[in-house]
Amino acid sequence: MEGNLLLGIIAGSLTTISFLPQVIKTYSTRQTKDISLLMYLLFSFGLILWTIYGFRVSSVPVIAANAITLLLAFFIIGMKIRHG
Repeated sequence: MEGNLLLGIIAGSLTTISFLPQVIKTYSTRQTKDISLLMYLLFSFGLILWTIYGFRVSSVPVIAANAITLLLAFFIIGMKIRHG
C-alpha cells in the first residue's frame, strides 16, 4: 500500500472515530443542550465540501472519512433538533 494512501486511511479513521463518543453519549442520554447546532451545521457543510473534493481528486480516504463523519454529524443534528 502506498504511504500517502495509508496515511490518509489512518488520518480519516481517527478523525471519524473521534465522533463516536459524542454520538454514543448523545444517543444514551438524549441530552443536547450543550451542543451547538450552528457549529454542527457549519461543520456538516464543510464535510459535504470535503466529500465533493474527494470525488474530484479521486481520493477514497477523503471520500470515505468525510461521508461517514457526515452521517455521524447528521445524527447529532437530528438529536439536537429532536431533543434540543
